Amino acid sequence: MSDSDDDDIPRLSSHTLAALQEFYAEQKQQSDPGRDDKYNIGIIEENWQLSQFWYSQETALRLAKEAIAAAGEGGRIACVSAPSVYQKLRALHREDFSVYIFEYDKRFAIYGEEFIFYDYNNPLDLPEKIAAHSFDIVIADPPYLSKECLRKTSETIKYLTQGKILLCTGAVMEEEAAKLLGVKMCKFIPKHTRTLGNEFRCYVNYDSGLDHEI
Repeated sequence: MSDSDDDDIPRLSSHTLAALQEFYAEQKQQSDPGRDDKYNIGIIEENWQLSQFWYSQETALRLAKEAIAAAGEGGRIACVSAPSVYQKLRALHREDFSVYIFEYDKRFAIYGEEFIFYDYNNPLDLPEKIAAHSFDIVIADPPYLSKECLRKTSETIKYLTQGKILLCTGAVMEEEAAKLLGVKMCKFIPKHTRTLGNEFRCYVNYDSGLDHEI
């Protein structure tokens, strides 16, 4: 092959090549996230058909710290339809508590034995290893803003918790949440990575740090 033939071969610019390598690296990470990365919020993309909206990093951290404080040393934490809080809890690399993620989306099965398949339509269809009233605190974020979804998720919450409840849902559900779970709205306002059409709030049934600041 002559030099002139070689010149005719199309070549990628360094910028394009770098972008392509970054794309392939992201694809590999999403299909097989590494141990250090698999708890990053966003490593599993939101599926809007499942009404998934992840918390911002700041909100996930605030809720995770609240859960740890409420559960206490050696406590057990259940994250019901709240995967970004679970991810933040595990990203903190603390071993002084146990945590489970209850999720319908089986992509979260990458978290092994801590993943529990959960369908709010069957609120008490849980594995035998999940005993009644075995969690110090339950953090729940019902996937749909409806009375039916909240009512069914509330059955799960009341089955799992020893007492403490941290509920995240729309402000319009305040009255229903109080009736079903005895929770009250907190001053802390959770934020998401995307802007939601409905005002979102946190509710608790215990003396919480979330109610001590705006």
